[in-house]
Amino acid sequence: MTAATTAVTAGQEVLTYTLGNEEYGIDILKVQEIRGYEPTTHIANAPPFIKGVINLRGTIVPIVDLRIRFNVGEATYNEFTVVIVLNVHGRVVGIVVDGVSDVLALKAEQIKPAPQFSSTVNTSYIDGLGTIDDRMIILLDIEGLLASADMALFEEMDSQT
Repeated sequence: MTAATTAVTAGQEVLTYTLGNEEYGIDILKVQEIRGYEPTTHIANAPPFIKGVINLRGTIVPIVDLRIRFNVGEATYNEFTVVIVLNVHGRVVGIVVDGVSDVLALKAEQIKPAPQFSSTVNTSYIDGLGTIDDRMIILLDIEGLLASADMALFEEMDSQT
């Protein structure tokens, strides 16, 4: 297990959501709320996976579409599309996903290390793979992902809004 893998520990709960045909999980403690997708205010020159910003009760929240970020099929927005609002390192960020599934408590023996493979998802952001019955859940290191170099654009966006 890597240092990032230890972030998902026995008994820790994860919120599962879908992107395309894959199921992902993030630490439930990072989730602030779940909302339906609503149009965003586009920020000029932002990368395509940054849909824009919304005003969430007075807080300007950048919205990241993980389907575009991970290159998981074409992004379509329907009644099932949701925004998971996260609080990561004191920053509020929304991620667009296809749908939210469950909240699961994973035991340590249900979490396997992420294999090194060629994928559309940068494996450095994978904490591990959770297995429950016949389900395989990709556990994301959401803090690592949002703190990556391309997410540093949030600092620029904050100064523009």
